[in-house]
Amino acid sequence: MQQHTMRRELGARQISFMALGMAIGVGLFLGSASAIKAAGPGALVAYLIGGAMIFLIMRALGEMAVHRPVSGSFGAYAFEYLGPYAGYVVGWSYWLLMVGVGVAETTAIGIYMGFWFPEVPQWLWVVAAISAFNLLNVKVYGELEFWFAIVKVVTIVLMIAGGALIVFTGIGHHGEPVGLSNLWRHGGVFPHGVLGVVSALPIVAYSFAGVEMIGLTAGEAREPQKMIPRAINSVLWRILIFYVGALFIIMALYPWHELGAHGSPFVTTFESLGLRQAAGIVNFVVVTAALSSFNCIVFSGARMLSSMAGNGLAPASFAALSASGSPSRAVRATVLFMSVGVVLNYVMPARVFGWLMSFLSFDVAVIWAMIVLTHMRFRRVLAARGETVAFRLPYAPVTSWICLVFVAFVFVMLGVDPSTRGSLYAGAAVMALMAIVYRRSRHLQAAARSTRVGLGVERV
Repeated sequence: MQQHTMRRELGARQISFMALGMAIGVGLFLGSASAIKAAGPGALVAYLIGGAMIFLIMRALGEMAVHRPVSGSFGAYAFEYLGPYAGYVVGWSYWLLMVGVGVAETTAIGIYMGFWFPEVPQWLWVVAAISAFNLLNVKVYGELEFWFAIVKVVTIVLMIAGGALIVFTGIGHHGEPVGLSNLWRHGGVFPHGVLGVVSALPIVAYSFAGVEMIGLTAGEAREPQKMIPRAINSVLWRILIFYVGALFIIMALYPWHELGAHGSPFVTTFESLGLRQAAGIVNFVVVTAALSSFNCIVFSGARMLSSMAGNGLAPASFAALSASGSPSRAVRATVLFMSVGVVLNYVMPARVFGWLMSFLSFDVAVIWAMIVLTHMRFRRVLAARGETVAFRLPYAPVTSWICLVFVAFVFVMLGVDPSTRGSLYAGAAVMALMAIVYRRSRHLQAAARSTRVGLGVERV
């Protein structure tokens, strides 16, 4: 089984939509409400800042992925350029992130399926979602994600277009244009000042989490040197349009402090345009968004676990591949740990999503910081070798330091906000536990002393 190799079957279309689908999950439909509450219309600035920062971080990752396109991506690069312990921290942090986000997405699936089937226990939908995505091969993952993402993209585009008609022409609003005054009439553009915008950054970080899976697709892309730059350069502006564009229209249509009080703004907008079944349609889209993200989560988590196994940072059996090129044992392990969501949904369904959202912001910030630090070391190593790469992070290392400052702001705000302070403590405890396990494990100590090999299932 271990003699099989991962197959390069992903095209640019699939890679772009996988990253897009991962980022536009329930974070837009559920998480954006928290950002608006924290910053008012100033949330648009928070999303612009966050979008610019994640673009720079992805350019740093893309530079390394084009130079060495391997399945383990930033976990493998941290192992190579910062050492085995860094690879261990990045790899396991990302895997835990995928497991946690998987629980959040399946929790959302259960919540929204209750719209149609209120008598069915929420945890049954979690079981069904986990079982459905168990052992798909890479081509099926990519194709499923393309169609899942299409549903979300079309819905958001229609909402933006329909909302713009209401704002500027008055269609659906008795012929009277709503205008843009809602953006400043209720306390100004920044009702909570600069602090409100900064406090929204951890929420923005969670919303954009998952775009880094572009790097994980490099080991299975048909032409990574061409497709990875194209995907990175295209998916980020698409995300900015969908997030910033959608939120701009929503806050132009409705007073920001009333959002959520009268149901979903997506539903209200479509109903204003005469779509009577708006609630059911939007509910379907949100379920699709969660399934889309879950599809990408299983893909990403399993690839990272398989790569760590190849580096000696996880049990070697997780490196095994099926005949279809899927890291089957890593998939099973990832899905198994996601099943903890079944227990959480059964015991405390109302609290799970909120807890996970705050904790995972810490994990996202750690991973982004490590990507930037790895890239800074990567640049120094290549300079010493006299090597260059065609796809580069613009204006590095200045932009690298700007990204690190952004991540530092995220950490600070997690600690300042009483509602998220616990996630900072919990994240620090997990990091400490990782250090203890690493140092006490003979297997991992042996991996730290071994030659740096097995950076991916396939090396190009």
